[in-house]
This record gives sequence, structure tokens and C-alpha cells, in this order.
Amino acid sequence: MIDIFEKIKENPGPLGQYQKAGHGYFSFPKLEGDIDPHMKFQGKDVLTWSLNNYIGLANHPEVREADAQAAKDYGMAYPMGARMMSGQTKKHEELEHNLAEFVGKPDAFLLNYGYQGMVSIIDALSGRNDVIVYDSESHACIMDGVFLHKAKGGKSFVFPHNDMARCRKMLQFATKRAEENNGGIILITEGVFGMAGDLGKLDEIVAMKKDFDFRLVVDDAHGFGTMGKTGAGAGEHFGVQDEIDVYFSTFAKSMAGIGAFVASDADVVGYLRYNMRSQTFAKSLPMPMTIGALKRLELLKNKPELRENLWKVAKALQGGLKERGFDIGVTGSPVTPVMMHGGIIEATSLVMDLRENHNIFCSVVIYPVIPKGEILLRLIPTAKHTLEDVEVTLKAFEACRTKLEAGEYNKDSFPEIPQE
Repeated sequence: MIDIFEKIKENPGPLGQYQKAGHGYFSFPKLEGDIDPHMKFQGKDVLTWSLNNYIGLANHPEVREADAQAAKDYGMAYPMGARMMSGQTKKHEELEHNLAEFVGKPDAFLLNYGYQGMVSIIDALSGRNDVIVYDSESHACIMDGVFLHKAKGGKSFVFPHNDMARCRKMLQFATKRAEENNGGIILITEGVFGMAGDLGKLDEIVAMKKDFDFRLVVDDAHGFGTMGKTGAGAGEHFGVQDEIDVYFSTFAKSMAGIGAFVASDADVVGYLRYNMRSQTFAKSLPMPMTIGALKRLELLKNKPELRENLWKVAKALQGGLKERGFDIGVTGSPVTPVMMHGGIIEATSLVMDLRENHNIFCSVVIYPVIPKGEILLRLIPTAKHTLEDVEVTLKAFEACRTKLEAGEYNKDSFPEIPQE
């Protein structure tokens, strides 16, 4: 037997092992100033591509005014208590109605957070006799929901990312298992995969409903507000929104706020409303966040030029990168991954060069999130970026790639991190 704290010291975790070398710079960096493409990092101006403020609502004047007025009118505490007990308001119900209408579902339920919301949705919908089928690159919140299902004695089958032949095979396995145990099947995928930006094959998955009996749950965190003719998400983009049985998204991306929602048939939403433990036992979403979300949704619906500008910037960025020979994978969304080859020290040196010498701030992803020897720089274009921002970034990436390929980042140790 060992002391639990000694175990922590010996094994800080796959990412925690780098905290001494990178805390405050590569991990947990502090961006300061108004949420905008141009912010401050360690006292210097940087052009940032790391904010999920897709359609630029974070600092929209009408949003700032709505947030401030709601805080003045209600404070940050109201309503007090969980919604089931004492935290229900007409504004919460109004937001749910508007969200359901926007994504084309009969009803919706407001959630405090996206991550805990998805975990709790999976927990509430699946019993121990039910079977879950899911994509291998599902977000961590889906994975944790599946792990909770397994802890209850449930069974799950995973298919390789967007591999529809294997998905069909897993549905065959799931059908056999569900029939043996008198259970049902839930298939979970994402509308837009947030790391690589590629789309879940919702149209092909929906087509499998002709051959298999399952319910489709879609996490559309990155698709809501960005995809589809009206911004209603990846389901609208593929023309299969009606076939998505449970639609989920967060406010942390296009809505530039806090909270989330789940939308479905009225009886399903009613069941979730009374059985989602993360909501039953949690304080209601504060009124300023609720009223602020109403304003954000109004702008998302009524100002299509914001989404149009997002796509203008995204296409310019992605097209420019491809023209210059960069590998951006198969993204079908604004999410723009730039994939290069190199070790962890090379990745940190590259990112430091971008930040210190080119004033470009973007997120870096390394092993164990992606395979060893790979570097992924993740760019998030927004409606607030300009074509000039794109050109500056393309030049910086070209310069850094030249250094990477010439071996200039191949050091014996981590680069020394500048102090604030």
C-alpha cells in the first residue's frame, strides 16, 4: 500500500509531466485584454488563433450591454437553488423554447455546462442492459459518459474514427447484445470534431437506421452556429437534422458564454429534465448568463453576416495554407489543424518562435494527445479576424516551417521560457 500523494508525485500524468517545463506558457497561458484576435500575452501584443469565439459575439456591443444590464438587474446569484426546487424562471424557459425552435426540435433543456451535461445525458439515457456505439475520436465528455455506462455494467462498442464499415460492424455486435439483454442501442458521434475539424458522417449514419434500430446522439459543440444554412449545425448542413434523436451543444463556442442545452422530442427532454443528476443537484444557471444567452442566440439568428465573415476568413486561411503545401487534413469546418513532423522539444521551440518573433499565438497539441513525432497547431478563425491577419499568419508559418525542416528547432532540452 502506498500513500495516494506519493503516487501523484511519482506519476503526474501524461500532460502533467511537462508542467515544470511549460506551465504558464505552453499550458495555462494568460491572454489579457478584450476577447479579440489581437490580445496581450506576457505583456506583448499577439495575434491569437486560439479562441472559440467563432462568430465574434464575445465582445459584441449588444452582448456586452445585455450581460451588464442583467447583472445590474439581477446580480450573479439569482435564481437561487436547483431549477427543480427553486431555480426556475420564465427566462430559462424562454431560452429553452428559442433554442429548440432554432435547431428544429420540439423541446430543449438548458444545462449549466457542456462537459458535465454530456456525461449526464449519457448516464440518464443508458441503462446497464443498453449498448453504446461511439466514434473513437469522441470528445472526453463522451468518453467519460461511456466509462460511467461501463461502470454500471453496460456494454459499449467503439468504431475507428468515421469508419462507416466498422460502424456498421459495431452496430451488428450491439444489436446482438441488446437483443440478448432486452436493451436498446445509442450511437454517439460529433457533428464537428474539434481537434481536426472534420465532420461526423451524419448522413451515412442516419442511412444505417434502415438496417438497425438505434437512437442517434450528436454532440455538435463546434457545429452549432457555424454549420448549415442558418447556423443550426452539422445536421442542417447534411440535411438530416430531423433524424438526430438527441441534439446537444454548448454555449462555450459560437455563443461565447457559459452553459449548454440538449434538444429532442418533448417526452425525451421531459425525462432528461427529471433524471439528469448534473442538473437535478446543481444550482440553476445565473440570470445574467441566461439573459445573455438569449441575446447571443438572437444575434446568431438575425445577423448571418457574422457567420459569412467567419467562413470568408476560414476559407482564406485554409486555402492559403494548402497553397503553401501545409497539411491541414480533411477539415470541413472553420477548425484549422496544421500538421507537421517533430518531437516535443521541436514543437515547443516552434511555438515559442511563433509567439516571440512573429507575435502569433495558437495552440499546440503533442503526444499523448496525438501520435509521437507529430505536431498539431490548431487555428480557430473567427468573424473578427481579417484577411490581413491571415496573410501575416501565413508568412509566419512559412518562416517557422523553414526553420523546422532545417533542424533549427532540434535542441537537446526545452527552450528557456521568457518570464513575464
